[in-house]
Amino acid sequence: MASQAPHDLNCLTIAELEQHAAARMDKQTRDYYNEGADSGSTLLENSQAYAKYRIRPRVLRDISSIDTSVPLFGARNSIPLGAAPTAMQCLAHPDGEIATAKACREAGLVMGLSSFATNTLEDVAAASGDNPRILQLYLFEEREHSRKLIQRAKKAGYKAVFLTVDTPVLGRRNMEIRNEFQLPKPYKIANFTEDSDSAAAKTVMEGSPTTSDDQKEKKSSSTSNKPATHTPPKGPISFHTHAPNPTLNWSTDIAWLKAQCHPEMQVWLKGVATAEDALLALHHGVDGLVVSNHGGRQLNGAIATLDALPEIVEVAKGRIPVHVDGGVRHGTDIFKALALGADFVWVGRP
Repeated sequence: MASQAPHDLNCLTIAELEQHAAARMDKQTRDYYNEGADSGSTLLENSQAYAKYRIRPRVLRDISSIDTSVPLFGARNSIPLGAAPTAMQCLAHPDGEIATAKACREAGLVMGLSSFATNTLEDVAAASGDNPRILQLYLFEEREHSRKLIQRAKKAGYKAVFLTVDTPVLGRRNMEIRNEFQLPKPYKIANFTEDSDSAAAKTVMEGSPTTSDDQKEKKSSSTSNKPATHTPPKGPISFHTHAPNPTLNWSTDIAWLKAQCHPEMQVWLKGVATAEDALLALHHGVDGLVVSNHGGRQLNGAIATLDALPEIVEVAKGRIPVHVDGGVRHGTDIFKALALGADFVWVGRP
């Protein structure tokens, strides 16, 4: 076996990794990864929440033989940590999600794949081998697009769908708007290339050169004094047009999604932050919850995920698993989340 390259001793912490990454990324990529919604207060509070808690260490417990693994999706995860679904990973490295899949397989960690990945879900599955993976899903208003994606995920062996429920509209991220963010060539939103022309598949933010005539017409009509009415997105799939879905609701969408996914794939909700919604999730028979606020990138001023966790755990009462993401920077943060009742922790863009 080839020896591993020596570890960079100047990159021992997440903060140092962030410094290294900042020096290697172009401005629009760096801004995209680092920014939260509006002033970024929720983004900051996600990590600050962990600093409010202190650990009460016990001693003389004989830890000479320990097992940190946890059962998850029919396998053993080496530690209670997974790689959260994050979009467009080829921005950080040309191998993108493929590299993440290989790293997760080697470390024995579950991987979450974003619908808006820069590698196809089939290629990520091939790189994952037998390692479990889940698909993050934005449920489009035109359900046929989502149905096709779910069927592909089933065929590729994905264990669960994590439905993002905190994006009825896109959060305001000022640097993305200012940078007129677009996915650079040669990368594409790989899972929708059949549904999108090559230009639209690269589009991320509104205001790009690929804005459709329908969108231009909607913009023009929105300046009138008439009450705003919602029009479902048309044309090629892009993140800014199709990811936000203001029509998502408990009464119809969860049942439809369960019918599409079960029994091969579980249905989880990602973005639950209150006990009230956790109760509704139990009522509608979802398989699990991820306490999340989209990494502080959606609703600025929302409660930090660690602060929201205890009330959701209390409601769940062990009937379904409760996971959490947002603000995790250290192994002790994972410990604190577990101590507050989480079954598992996800890390995306620390």
